Amino acid sequence: MEVLERVPRTESVVAVDHRQLFVTEAGSGDPVVLLHGGGPGATGASNYSRNIDVLADRFRVIVPDLPGYGQSSKDIDHTDPFGDLAYAIRGLLDELGIEKAHLVGNSYGGAAALRLALDRPDKVDRLILMGPGGVRTTRALPTKGLNALFDYYGGDGPSREKLATFIRKYLVYDGAAVPDKLIDLRYEASIQPEVVANPPLRRPFPGALRTLLRMDFTRDRRLAHLHTPTLVIWGSDDKVNRPAGGLSLARTMPNCDLYLAARTAHWVQWERPDLFNALALDFLDGKESSR
Repeated sequence: MEVLERVPRTESVVAVDHRQLFVTEAGSGDPVVLLHGGGPGATGASNYSRNIDVLADRFRVIVPDLPGYGQSSKDIDHTDPFGDLAYAIRGLLDELGIEKAHLVGNSYGGAAALRLALDRPDKVDRLILMGPGGVRTTRALPTKGLNALFDYYGGDGPSREKLATFIRKYLVYDGAAVPDKLIDLRYEASIQPEVVANPPLRRPFPGALRTLLRMDFTRDRRLAHLHTPTLVIWGSDDKVNRPAGGLSLARTMPNCDLYLAARTAHWVQWERPDLFNALALDFLDGKESSR
C-alpha cells in the first residue's frame, strides 16, 4: 500500500532548550501532535505516513521526530526517558505558541503523550494511545518484541536483517505487507553514527529501580485522576507491549475508551489505517459516543 502525499507539508527545525526538533506539519485547525514509536530508525513522518493526510483534512497536524530519532537532536535523559520526552514535546508546543493540543502516541510516543498529560493536563485536550509503553501487566517483562528491540544495537551491532526481523515479526501482524523500501529507509536512519554511539531506547541496566519506577504508569497515582478524554487502541496480536495493558488503562483512567483491533500487532496506525483514521477523526471531533 503506497501512500502518495496529497496535502502540502512544511518542514522546520524548532529549537527547544538545548535541542533541535525536526517537525513536519500539514493542514490547519485544532492542533494534533503525532508521536512516533521507539523502534530503530523510526521517524515521525514515516510512522504516520498513512495517517497524516487524512487527519490534515480537519486538523493542524504536527509530527516531530522525537529526541534521539530522525533529524532531531540525539541526546535523551535515560534516567527518566518518558519524562524527558514529555518535557521536549511541552517545550515544542510552547515554541509553536500552542496552549493546548490533542496528542496521539504509538508505543514510546504513547508513553511520552501519557506522561505529558499526567505532568501537565492543562496542555492536553484529547489523548489517543496505541500500544503505549510503560503499562505493566501481571505477566513478566520484557516481551519477545521488546527484547528484540533492546538487542538491536547489542551483540554484533545493527544490521538490516535484524531490523527486518524486528519489524516483520513483531511490529506488524502480516510481515509480508511491509515493503523492502521501508526496511531500507529505517535501516539507514538506524545506523547514523550518533545513534549507534548513543541508542535512544535501551534496556534499563540492572539495579535501575528508580528508572523502572518512573517508566511504570501503573504505579503513578495520578493516572486514576486524569480526566483527559482518552482513546486507547491496541492490537490484539501485539508482541511488543501486551494488549492486557489496554484493559488496565481503561479500568484505571476515569474517561478512557478501549478499542481492541483484531489481527493487528503493534503498529496499528500503519497496519489498519482506515480503521485508525476513522476512530481518530471521530474521537478528536468529540464523536466517540457514536461508535
